[in-house]
Amino acid sequence: MKNKYSILLVEDEENFGLVLKNYLELSNYLVTLCQNGKLGLNAFRKVHFDLCIFDVMMPEMDGFSLAGDIKKINNQTPIIFLTAKTQKHDIVKGYQLGADEYITKPFDTEVLLLKINAIINRSTKLKNQTKKFVFGMFEFNAITRELISTKGVQKLSPKEAKLLELLCQNKNEVVPRDLALNEIWNDNSYFATRSMDVFIAKLRKYLKEDSSVEIINVHGNGFRLWENDL
Repeated sequence: MKNKYSILLVEDEENFGLVLKNYLELSNYLVTLCQNGKLGLNAFRKVHFDLCIFDVMMPEMDGFSLAGDIKKINNQTPIIFLTAKTQKHDIVKGYQLGADEYITKPFDTEVLLLKINAIINRSTKLKNQTKKFVFGMFEFNAITRELISTKGVQKLSPKEAKLLELLCQNKNEVVPRDLALNEIWNDNSYFATRSMDVFIAKLRKYLKEDSSVEIINVHGNGFRLWENDL
């Protein structure tokens, strides 16, 4: 594996969580361990994760509620439920919430690792294929960093392109400010925040020729690329 992919592991059993975290880290993954759903949600809002692994029965916020909130933030993030809940209705609910896998305890760690590898490989290939976005009167090519409209081609800077790509991937949904700062700037300081505001203003200027498209500031949370289809 050339790049280290990041995993959010939310598990309230401390010993089990630490053992699994260590196992995944030995397998070349970066793992953030949280012991309840609220801590897991806060972590997800601040950092980009390539995959999430959730227990279901947890204090503060259960795994199903956590998954629902995660999907509202970024519905492309793969989720694995790893739980002792074996009832059919629980398994069905897990998949209805958008889980990629529902694995019941006890389980084989080697099989879990193979499933994680397969899901991340599939997700990565899909992301690499999805580099062209169409919205309003625009077509955006994230690879060439070109924003194309009837008025011509606007070449974007690397940070402008990454920010617009993140907004396009979550069109009509809120992109948390901290997530964008950490993923693009690798920093959430005051100066990085002001820098991002400048780039948002530049993107708004590029998009102003189409009144059906707007980057909305969601107070206290982040930004939303909104396309009015009416």
